[in-house]
Amino acid sequence: MTGAAVPPATPAVTPAGAATRRAVTGMLHSWDLSTGVDGPGTRFVAFLAGCPLRCLYCHNPDTWHMRDGRRTSADEIVREAANYTGFIHTSGGGATISGGEPLLQPVLTGELLHRFKTELGLHTALDTSGYLGDRATDALLADTDLVLLDIKSWDRTLYRHLTGRKLAPTLDFARRLADLGKEVWVRFVLVPHLTDATENVEGIAAFAASLGNVSRVDVLPFHRLGAAKWRALGLDFTLADTPAPTADQTAAARAVFAAHGLHAV
Repeated sequence: MTGAAVPPATPAVTPAGAATRRAVTGMLHSWDLSTGVDGPGTRFVAFLAGCPLRCLYCHNPDTWHMRDGRRTSADEIVREAANYTGFIHTSGGGATISGGEPLLQPVLTGELLHRFKTELGLHTALDTSGYLGDRATDALLADTDLVLLDIKSWDRTLYRHLTGRKLAPTLDFARRLADLGKEVWVRFVLVPHLTDATENVEGIAAFAASLGNVSRVDVLPFHRLGAAKWRALGLDFTLADTPAPTADQTAAARAVFAAHGLHAV
C-alpha cells in the first residue's frame, strides 16, 4: 500500500524583496551599544574585522586581521540590531559601522548601512580612516548619514610613522565627501610629543574648515587602555610610557579648531 501524496510545502512568508536578496556575509569582530562616542545618541555599533593601518596608539589591535572575526551574515547583524531599535530611536541614536576598517569589507558595509537605514529606519554612520575611501561606492555613501573620519596627522611623514600608510587617500576621501555634501565629524587623537605640535593641529583644523561639511571635531585624548591587548598579542606597544594629555593640552588643541570656526569637543 502506498502512502498518500504529500502536498508541496507552502512557501514561508518573507518581507518584500527578501526572496531575491543576496546573502551577504563577512567577518564581524563584535558588536556593542554605545553612547556619545560613535555618533549621536545611543548606537548599535558593528565592529568589522580587518584593517590596513597599524596605528601606534590603536586600542583594538585585536581587530587588525580578518581572521580576528567570525563569518557572519548581514541578516544576523540586522536581526541583532532590530532588538534595540525602540531604545535607539528614543535616544535619537542610530547604527554605526566601525572596525577595524569597515571599507576593507565594502560589500558587507554597504549592505548593513542600506538595511539599517531602509528596514530599521536608523540614522547611519560610517567610522573610517578614509584610507580605503575609493572602495566606498556612491550607493554606500547615499545610505550613510554621517561619516566619522579619522585624520590622524597633517604631517605626511608623521602620518606614515603613526599608521604605516599614506595620508593622501584620506584627504582625497574627505574632499569627495565635501563635494557630496555629506556630514562629517573629524576625529583626531591628541598624543603628547607626537601629534600635539601646534603646526600639526593647525594643519588639520585649516583643512577641515575648508571643506564646509564638518559639523564637529572630536579631539580624543590619547590613552593606554589597549596596552594589555598589545601584550596579549605579543606586540610591542611603543607608546607604553607616553602620558595622556593634560586637560590644558586638550583644551588648547580644541581651541585651535574653534579658532577656525569648528565645533570641537
